[in-house]
Amino acid sequence: MRSIIQHLRFPFSYLLLPVFLFALVRVDLYQANTMHIWLLFFILHFLVYPSSNAYNSLQDQDIGSIGLIKNPLPADKKIASVSLAMDMIAVLLSFIISWPTALYIFIYIIASRLYSYRKLRLKKYPIIGFLVVFFFQGAFTYFLVIDSLEDFTFNLWMNVMPIYAIVSSCLIGAIYPLSQIYQHAEDKADGVTTISYLLGKKGTFIFSGIFFLLGILFFSLPIYNTPEQYLIYLFLLFQLPSLIYFNYWFYQVIKDEREANFKHTMRMNLISASCMNLFFLWMILFN
Repeated sequence: MRSIIQHLRFPFSYLLLPVFLFALVRVDLYQANTMHIWLLFFILHFLVYPSSNAYNSLQDQDIGSIGLIKNPLPADKKIASVSLAMDMIAVLLSFIISWPTALYIFIYIIASRLYSYRKLRLKKYPIIGFLVVFFFQGAFTYFLVIDSLEDFTFNLWMNVMPIYAIVSSCLIGAIYPLSQIYQHAEDKADGVTTISYLLGKKGTFIFSGIFFLLGILFFSLPIYNTPEQYLIYLFLLFQLPSLIYFNYWFYQVIKDEREANFKHTMRMNLISASCMNLFFLWMILFN
């Protein structure tokens, strides 16, 4: 049981929370069903994401450090049953919100399993693996949250959703390669070529920096030269700790590539997620 709980990695859901909060910024919370908001939050962060983590651990059988776990226990085979049960509960609960929500959750689960499943394993292909995470953890989840909690309209899709869905994916694209940077040798030994391995350690920082800048650009475009333009500067202010640590870590890796390790990776992930979560919470509460 201890192994199963460890590999569910519930704290890891915190790192994926920014996209959910960012989507809530665009939801009319006065009109939305409060129960549906909390239910969707629970489905994603306490069922779908942990189940995906556990299933990935079962397929990988990692002996080295993985996301937020420095010394993982062997992945118990019972994880398969637990993961399947959590996925089924997630889909069934989603019907309380709507049948499209249940369909979105089901599609996300299938994509997640194809990403990890040993006999197919999309994660072993650097570009395909990156694009699966880039799309499903970013734009797809953003769309899932809004369409589950708002009445879908063509104008909403055309005027608001596409560019912010891109922002969501860019934020995922910025942090995802960095989360792989300390596992190059282990992944390669397991037949997995990650986008980070393909880029190299220094290239990973440049790639992630480009996606972060793209995220800022797309976030800024709809509000530039409008009364909401101050949000651009506020966004940068909230991200300052993340930017400082990113540059500090990059400098350390330039001097010694061994600094691209588990400790720095987890710190970067936590700082980045915290900065994003605080900013989007501020937008929800005060904007």
